[in-house]
Amino acid sequence: MAKKRKINRRDFLVLSGLASAGAILAACQPETEVVEKVVKETVEVEKEVTRVEEVVEEVEVVKEEGIKQVPRERTLVIYFGGSGGTWEDAGICNPYAQAYTHQNGDAAAIEGLEYYSAFGDIYWPWLAEDHEYSDDLEELTVYIRKGVEWSDGEPFTAEDVAFTLNMVKENEPLLLNSTHIDNVMEEATAVDDYTCVIKFNQPSPRFYFEYLTFKFDTGQYIVPKHIYEDVEDWVEFEFFDLDEGWPVVTGPYKYTYFTNTQKFLDRRDDWWAAETGLAELPEPERILAIPMADEDKAIQLGINNTFDACLDMRPSSIETVVEQNPAIITHSGREEPYGYIDWWPNSIGFNCLEFPFDNPEIRWALSYVIDRQQAIDVAYGGAGIPAQIFLPDYESLRPFKEEIEDLLEEYPTNEYNLEKSAELMEANGWAKDSEDFWAKDGQRFSFFLGGWQIYADIGPIFAEQFRQGGFEVEFGMPADHSDNMGMGKEWYAWINGHGGSVGPDPYLSLDLYSADRVAPTGESGWGSVWRWENEAYTEIVKEMSTVPMGDPKVKELFREAMAIWLEELPSLPVLQWMHRIPMNTTYWTGWPTEEDPYLNGAFWHLTFPRILDRLEPAE
Repeated sequence: MAKKRKINRRDFLVLSGLASAGAILAACQPETEVVEKVVKETVEVEKEVTRVEEVVEEVEVVKEEGIKQVPRERTLVIYFGGSGGTWEDAGICNPYAQAYTHQNGDAAAIEGLEYYSAFGDIYWPWLAEDHEYSDDLEELTVYIRKGVEWSDGEPFTAEDVAFTLNMVKENEPLLLNSTHIDNVMEEATAVDDYTCVIKFNQPSPRFYFEYLTFKFDTGQYIVPKHIYEDVEDWVEFEFFDLDEGWPVVTGPYKYTYFTNTQKFLDRRDDWWAAETGLAELPEPERILAIPMADEDKAIQLGINNTFDACLDMRPSSIETVVEQNPAIITHSGREEPYGYIDWWPNSIGFNCLEFPFDNPEIRWALSYVIDRQQAIDVAYGGAGIPAQIFLPDYESLRPFKEEIEDLLEEYPTNEYNLEKSAELMEANGWAKDSEDFWAKDGQRFSFFLGGWQIYADIGPIFAEQFRQGGFEVEFGMPADHSDNMGMGKEWYAWINGHGGSVGPDPYLSLDLYSADRVAPTGESGWGSVWRWENEAYTEIVKEMSTVPMGDPKVKELFREAMAIWLEELPSLPVLQWMHRIPMNTTYWTGWPTEEDPYLNGAFWHLTFPRILDRLEPAE
């Protein structure tokens, strides 16, 4: 068992002193005349040359002219993203810009045509009231909700939807989902202000759910035609100018301050949904987003009630925060496992186009040396679940896994067997050298295993297991890790998740391995970082794309595809990813939990607005 991490009395006092001394953000603030004050009421900062640094529950906030002050109890503080306490995307509010992310609180300002919760199996029609397909599934009609307005007062219409989809198609492959939309969509047309007709070149029964529904972290951003029709370069356009009222959004929050060290999103009291009676104004008057420094800092801030929610923590960290702060809850309350299974099952992957990872037998040899349960026991104290395939372990997807139980016996993806690994290596001409590592033709089987900060605990365990199996492996978190993975660097492996299926259908996850997603080595390959090309598998997945969700044919095609995938094993499934998100009830209640599972608790997902709907002041 892994030793549980505790913070002793001395550490706690040091951490508390550090926070209360105002060191949390001070090092990140611009040089300016500073006025310290504890916020008691809403006021205006009038002195042009002065910025105000509020100290509110140990959070220091730089204010500029004209920005109202909001009491801590009316502010939702989220701690997420960045590196070392800074972001690199300040002022980028165009969702199609290269560096844009909706995860740092920005999802509160943008809205989807519809929302879906896999946890509650709930659909929320939003910017659109309804949709319907033609009998041949080659045409989709979307009915836009009346009364929706952009933040500049212009009406949101079918023209915005049609314009966005057509421009995404026209700018293939540069924009989000543009290649796939270009492959299946012929044209989108606004028949009138409230009716958009989308024509396809093949049956496309999943288009609305896949692209036009916000779920977890996926969905197509819709932009205002009256602004973007004059934009020449959708990738370079930043869309941030507070004097111009930019960005123009439909959501209940607007940007009032945005630097690389903090962001204010203030409530729009003229939000269309409140005006039309669809929803009430969310209770938080301000969202304050702060970039993360590291997990140790997050522990401090969680103990001291500085944030209301932050990025999911590792097991020992979340346990420490829960033990030290009785106001902190998780999806499972204050009990293990302190969270929920995310939609992001993890695998260890490689560039399957390049030697030696282009050989399925080598990939199986690598899989056999991984003891998944041991890694979970050591890194997480046993608080984890191994993954057999790349689907999240959700009730709605379990029937598909049951469909291939016999295949999983034939191809045991979780089997730990050093003898089988050695047999495969020797059959492919590899032999142990003097240091007990595999080598061939004078070259040792040596590669780098990369990951993000979230893998700092389990990554080294996997690396050691590889080494014990005869593979010379080092784990690290290099600054260029994302580039190495995206470009398919040779002799480089990684731990990564699958952002695919969430509802009762496996297609989106299967499609992550389609050959038409694969980019050549050295080119950006985020469509499928695994870079596995199998035409038979791809044709099966393409056929599935034309079959409606729930049709019995889907299960048949899933089995056919997985028979190929399991034999080839293009990635090594290792674990179901857990979201252990600390949620603070000092100021806000109504967080999603096991007792009220209306949604998953990841505020960085596109479904964040539906969490904001439910938050209530603690007192």
